[in-house]
Amino acid sequence: MKDVQNADLRVRIGALTLENPIMPASGTFSEDLADVFDLDVLGAHVLKTIMHGTRAGNPTPRVCDLQSGMLNAIGIPSKGIDYFRDEMLPYWADFKAPLVVSISAHSYDEFARLCSEVSLAGVAAIEANISCPNIEANGNAFAMRPDTTHEVVTRLRAETDLPLWAKLTPNTGEPAEVALAAQAAGADALVVANTVLGMSVDIASRRPRLGNVMGGMSGPAIKPIALRMTYQCANAVDIPVIGCGGISTRDDVLEFLIAGAAAVQIGTATFQSPTAMARLITELESWMQEHGVASLDEIIGSIEAPNAGVFE
Repeated sequence: MKDVQNADLRVRIGALTLENPIMPASGTFSEDLADVFDLDVLGAHVLKTIMHGTRAGNPTPRVCDLQSGMLNAIGIPSKGIDYFRDEMLPYWADFKAPLVVSISAHSYDEFARLCSEVSLAGVAAIEANISCPNIEANGNAFAMRPDTTHEVVTRLRAETDLPLWAKLTPNTGEPAEVALAAQAAGADALVVANTVLGMSVDIASRRPRLGNVMGGMSGPAIKPIALRMTYQCANAVDIPVIGCGGISTRDDVLEFLIAGAAAVQIGTATFQSPTAMARLITELESWMQEHGVASLDEIIGSIEAPNAGVFE
């Protein structure tokens, strides 16, 4: 094994080339981090999910700590499309890292309209958060079933020529089928996955610890679930998969890449350490140099595993 002096961290996500595979998970990233580290070291900037109109979000408390992660029920508070276009987009235009805009809606028509309106100069890709409740499917998330996934991605694809990423939910028993449906409908990449639905109770008050009762679990505890889903989806589709869920260390990043992810998103780890993403980029590059890995292409999808069988 020989040392590599100039490791190539670049990755391809469809038509986009990222300088490295590290980017934030939507909802965990804001301009405030620019006071902590150079945001242009990131492979991409993924903004907090926006909705078409203004939205206050869920009742408090919205966050609670767990032994190995956190629960949140933020409720996607949003200042709407006008604020994004007039205030946010000009700010992010000063950075060189590609800008990925996360959008969400509660119906097919709302999703399609918002997708069209955020397809603006300066936006490199659209990440569709199809893990939110679909009022036209009795409140079930779009990405819980292949048919609703196919329908919403088809509607989104018709409204934009920009790269379209579909953010899937782990709260489904059909991850590969949902991934294939998103690909068939025109998604350029998949983000796998959003938070795991969970709950916590305060035994003193006998009340839920979240104002919304249930919320999304994130952090190290869900990493095996997200890693399993990343592996399943990467083996099912031909488009890039971006791993997301419980990633906080260099070895976590490597596990996801080996399992088939072309890039990763970092969420809860940033709350614990605001410089986590910058640290992971440095540590990944050092590991590549020390292990003679000249390009990430050498390890992405390099897992040696038998065909997955039935687990009991």
